[in-house]
Order: sequence, then C-alpha cells, then structure tokens
Amino acid sequence: MTIKDTPEEWEIRGTQTPFVGKKTSMRTDEVVMPGGAVVHRDYQVHPGSVAVLALDDADRVVVLRQYRHPVRQKLWEIPAGLLDVPGENPLHAARRELYEEAHVKAEDWRVLADVYTTPGGCDEAVRIFLARGLSEAEGDRFAVEDEEADMELARVPVGELVRGVLAGDLHNNCLVVGVLSLVAARSGDGLDALRPAEAPWPARPFGA
Repeated sequence: MTIKDTPEEWEIRGTQTPFVGKKTSMRTDEVVMPGGAVVHRDYQVHPGSVAVLALDDADRVVVLRQYRHPVRQKLWEIPAGLLDVPGENPLHAARRELYEEAHVKAEDWRVLADVYTTPGGCDEAVRIFLARGLSEAEGDRFAVEDEEADMELARVPVGELVRGVLAGDLHNNCLVVGVLSLVAARSGDGLDALRPAEAPWPARPFGA
C-alpha cells in the first residue's frame, strides 16, 4: 500500500456562501455521503499561505512573536503570509514575506513541507520553505501596522525550538511543522535532497 494523499471529490448537490470577509469566506456545501445521505459541511475558504523557516549560519531560525486574537495569545512564529494574488508563485510570495517581516533575504530556497492547516474545517494550504544563505535586505524596512506594529524579532537555535515544541510551549503550526521537518530532513537524506523551491504544488497551482 502506498501512503500518499490522493485527490477525490464527492458529489455536491448545492452550495451557499453565508459570509464573505476581506480575505476569506465561509461556505456550506450539501455533500452526498457514500451511503447516499446528503449532509451539510461548513468550512472556511482560504486563498492559501506561505511560510519561511529561515536558517542562518549559526543554526538559528528567524522567528517573530505576534498577537493572534482568535487564540488570545502572543505566538512565536516563522515569517508567513497569504497568497494574495490568485496563481501567484509561492516562492515569490515567500521572498516578499521574509523581506517584509524580517528584512532578510536568502540565497538558497527549498520546499520543506506542504500542509493543510485544518482540513476538517478550512481549505487553507500552506507551503513551508527552507531558506538558507541569509543576509540583511537592502532598502527601507517595510512599514508595519496593526498586530505587526507590536511584533518582536529574534533568532533562536534549532534545538531550543525543538525543546519548546515538545514541551508544549510553542504552538504555531508552521513553526512546529517547519522545525520538526528540518530535523527529520537532516536525519534522513539531508537538506540538499529537499524538493526544489519551485516544485509543483497541486493544492495551489501557480505560474512562473
């Protein structure tokens, strides 16, 4: 048996969109179950995201601390952001987010992991990149507002982040998946064996 997620789509008899927000919306689908019953499934429609695990030469990860209102916590996270433009190349978006949130650029980019954040209630897909060969970005820093105006930046050793994840002190899913994927890749075929930065992404197809 091959352990691999596969595309599939069950019949939808009807759909409604009871809420449309600035970036996301809510949808209710009438889905036909295998036994023939029709049930309602509510979920958030999301444009998709990118996240960047930026690793410096001292084996530290660029992280930021930001207030997240739905969970009423300040979370340590890796730089991330929405795919604002349909069909946008995720690598271009990742470079932009690393610049805007950390004022950093990177020479070497790889795909670390592709994940669905909460597939039982949201269709958000996230591509997590590994970025190496870091240096300060040129030009002025990006103007921040709202939650980002209170953001803290730090560089934290990989081992410290792993301990924080396993101790239950760090909860952001992109940070958790990114850091543990990094450790797994190192113990496997190595970081240079990771997928190239522009590897296909069926969940969010993109152009050049």
